[in-house]
Amino acid sequence: MAHPLSANPKIFVQILRWTLLIIPVAVIVGSLNAFFLWILNLANETRIDNAWLIYLLPLAGIVIVYCYRNLGKNSEGGNNLIMDEIHEPGAGIPTRMGPLVLITTVITHLFGGSAGREGTAVQIGGATTHWLARVFKLNEADTRLILIAGVAAGFGAVFGTPLTGAIFALEVLAIGRLRYDAIIPALFAAILADVVCSAWGAHHTHYRIDFLETITLFEHAIKVDIVMIAKIVLAAVAFGLAGYLFGELTHVFKDIFKATLKNPYLIVVVGGLIVIAAVQLIGNYDYIGLGVYSSREGGVSILSAFTEGGAEWYSWLLKLLLTAITLAAGYKGGEVTPLFFVGATLGNTMAWLLGAPVDLFAALGFLAVFAAATNTPLACTIMGIELFGAEHMLYFAIACYTAYYFSGHTGIYSSQRVAVPKLFDLDGAPTITHKLGELRDTHSSLLKTVVKKYTK
Repeated sequence: MAHPLSANPKIFVQILRWTLLIIPVAVIVGSLNAFFLWILNLANETRIDNAWLIYLLPLAGIVIVYCYRNLGKNSEGGNNLIMDEIHEPGAGIPTRMGPLVLITTVITHLFGGSAGREGTAVQIGGATTHWLARVFKLNEADTRLILIAGVAAGFGAVFGTPLTGAIFALEVLAIGRLRYDAIIPALFAAILADVVCSAWGAHHTHYRIDFLETITLFEHAIKVDIVMIAKIVLAAVAFGLAGYLFGELTHVFKDIFKATLKNPYLIVVVGGLIVIAAVQLIGNYDYIGLGVYSSREGGVSILSAFTEGGAEWYSWLLKLLLTAITLAAGYKGGEVTPLFFVGATLGNTMAWLLGAPVDLFAALGFLAVFAAATNTPLACTIMGIELFGAEHMLYFAIACYTAYYFSGHTGIYSSQRVAVPKLFDLDGAPTITHKLGELRDTHSSLLKTVVKKYTK
């Protein structure tokens, strides 16, 4: 029997090989994401300074649909196409996906759509690495690994959270399963892409939790507050249901649009008109765009949600609805930053209801709604540490995993597989390899059942 150390030279060679492969991935993806963040910020500032641009949103939607139908090949599949290619190679990822989603996401934000940026960054990473896989003539197994590394690089660079990016790329592929065969390429890619992105001058939002606690029991210091944990579990149930609602409503609006309007150009125009009408009814522009910063004094944003009175009780619902409509209608961008907004503002409200620290619960909502909608509780727990520090790590984990369970077998990525069903699944969901999209077709939710009934 060979000694375990006899494999060390081979391991070293493999790590060296993947390091050399990952360097161009990190340089290209990090640079493209730096450019994306710069031009996206410019687009948002331009929209804020020229509020009338929102009235051109339907026209912008027509341009987006035209680009994808005539130039995009199969780019419309987006993140789901990348997941499918990792699981079952063959369909291919067009190189044009990267620049196309970058341009159309900027158009969406410039004209007032409610969307994020994670989807764009991930698709830039996926398209870039698939092209590099062809250039390097990688085999099927190596192509899968480099695609995962591309997802990690895109996510890690756009949010400035490299460890989260690496874990997210592994965890998002299948519910309940983490395969570590790609951890070295993913981690290298995420770290280096973040370094490159930062070196270009890209800036990431800084968040903080000021709440600190000293807990004693029988005059002895303990690490956790049992009452606080009970409050966090209650709030996390709400966060999980919010993540479920976001995923379901996005799919439901797509179903309604396709069943009633059918024509994609008509769908995107009607979706744009709905967003415009909603903004007029709301009376401000707080709930469009990224929502990280407010466009007005006293407005609602992710950052404002960390302060008492920084959000209305219904803020999370307005952002959730506007984002679901925007994406379902065919506008481009990610879901994650809007999910941060939904979670932070819902956390603000739950803190008020439960008599809890606002900044802590805004952070918990920020992480847990994302965990629920993407089925990535481990990545979101790590994100909490990277963004907020390790002081409240246990609370982050409790919130993320509780929300994950209460979101059920749904999510924003229809190509995500169910490898291990969630606990407390009373309906007997399939045990392995089913996509969430397929599961949704065979195990209809109440919302989908209602849509089917009234759109026949």
